[in-house]
Amino acid sequence: MHANVYLPEDFLKHVETFLPNTLKMEDFIAACQRPLRKSIRVNTLKISVEDFLHKAKSYDWHLTAIPWCSEGFWIDADESIVPLGNTAEHMAGLFYIQEASSMLPPSALFHDNEVFQTVLDMAAAPGSKTTQIAALMNNEGVLVANEFAASRVKVLHANIERCGVRNVAMSNYDARVFGGWLPEQFDAVLLDAPCSGEGTVRKDPDAMKNWSLNSTQDIAQTQKDLIESAFHALKAGGSLVYSTCALSPEENQQVALHLTNTFGDAVEISSLEHLFPSADKATTPEGFLHVFPQTYDSEGFFIAKFKKTGSSSAPSVQKRLGKFPFQPLTKKESSDVVIDLEQTMGLTLPSDSALWKRDNDIWLFPKALEPMLGEFRFSRMGIKIAEQHKKGYRWQHQVATALTSNDTASVALSEENAREWFMGRDVRPEGLTGKGEVFVSYNDFIIGLGKWVGNRVKNGLPRELVRDKNLF
Repeated sequence: MHANVYLPEDFLKHVETFLPNTLKMEDFIAACQRPLRKSIRVNTLKISVEDFLHKAKSYDWHLTAIPWCSEGFWIDADESIVPLGNTAEHMAGLFYIQEASSMLPPSALFHDNEVFQTVLDMAAAPGSKTTQIAALMNNEGVLVANEFAASRVKVLHANIERCGVRNVAMSNYDARVFGGWLPEQFDAVLLDAPCSGEGTVRKDPDAMKNWSLNSTQDIAQTQKDLIESAFHALKAGGSLVYSTCALSPEENQQVALHLTNTFGDAVEISSLEHLFPSADKATTPEGFLHVFPQTYDSEGFFIAKFKKTGSSSAPSVQKRLGKFPFQPLTKKESSDVVIDLEQTMGLTLPSDSALWKRDNDIWLFPKALEPMLGEFRFSRMGIKIAEQHKKGYRWQHQVATALTSNDTASVALSEENAREWFMGRDVRPEGLTGKGEVFVSYNDFIIGLGKWVGNRVKNGLPRELVRDKNLF
């Protein structure tokens, strides 16, 4: 029990003013004081749900389906020896440790099996929703993942890389710029807005230490600016999801209704009442989802979905982009890369991507990104697949994470060697030797790219993905 959860008296009095009649205050407080159930999401870019369930059974992990996400499960696992985050399956990106409620916004965005070629995630770090969206897009089209806090961009990139995402372009801006810089550019936008975090007390007992109604109202003003920017960046006919892990109407219903009041007939609320069985238990009269901690035994969350039914006049901005440092490869250069990749690594490139070059670095960009390249400055685009040298190409780690499959030829490592690999060390597969670059695998899934040096495989794991203790 988290009996020491801090719930300010002023906050509790505020909750009493908007708690639905169907819910009880004592149940709300009791739920806030209970630890969260741990939950995970299977990363279908790496493994099917069926195959993951088979693996989970072999580890004696007990999974319970989350009703609003077909890839999501509450998990009961013995972590006394190895935390879930230090399992080989997690480090290889087969699953993401993600709170159940945070799976709701992407699920709402892609409800009814909607297909989007261009998606914007306006506040992306640490990457749980970004990687969920990428999986729902099946790595196709382009997903722009923006994060305002520079300190969180590194974590965002590490999670994108670990999960084998290749269709992302990252940026590091105050998300209020998107409406003016990329007006009506996206088929879909997710704004999981910065908020007071009122719904997160079950995992952070001190989340409410600095809560005040004044600060909530200040945050709401920023959220209104952000939702206007999101709407301007959305194409006519596109879908927008606004979400927070807050509970107060000031940050939720009032921000959502600010959008409809501002843009009138150009915006239409999409009801989430039928998003999943029993969604009606959290549905507001407007059609939003207002999830309290006791509703589904999860974090508190708010989700609203809108359809843009008409164009909007975006803010006018002056752009100073500077020189774009990349150039597309010529047909001959592209052909050389494709042939070498197939001959040396047994891989083909996805047809919806294009090869670009910066100095001697070869990058794979989503083709759907190209219309934005002259309109916006990104911090990282697509994946770096190679460094070019006089004698050929040195393939990079993201070739292993984003371009391989379970059928890709690899050297199978023992548990001991796999553990050494994730700790950033070279490995010596017993009785084997070879030449050139080679994929290494463990338990039938690719875990990295190395290079043979005699009977040793030189480790190619990026530093940000190296773990140094308490591994499987």
